Amino acid sequence: MCSSSKTDCGIKPLQKKLAGEGKVKGYDFLQIRQTDKAFIYEVSSGNRKHYEVFKKIVNRRYACVSYPTSKAFGIWAWTYRTLEKAEKKFDELNS
Repeated sequence: MCSSSKTDCGIKPLQKKLAGEGKVKGYDFLQIRQTDKAFIYEVSSGNRKHYEVFKKIVNRRYACVSYPTSKAFGIWAWTYRTLEKAEKKFDELNS
């Protein structure tokens, strides 16, 4: 049986900093909040910035937490222009 820590169960967590690849090449992703239920990442490209909020989804096949693809937005992931709006959604996901 696993302990309460997901990393102890062999589930690879999301990285705190990511460089975009493929369709999101040129974007930098920085995790600014995390709970057992959700994440907020600041996404920047040059001087432009937005925020992505998403539910924590564990991909059991690859034993990792998944970052959402474009198909997930509007279903279990959302984009906001301001941190204030992103935090409001984040709080909803955690309540």
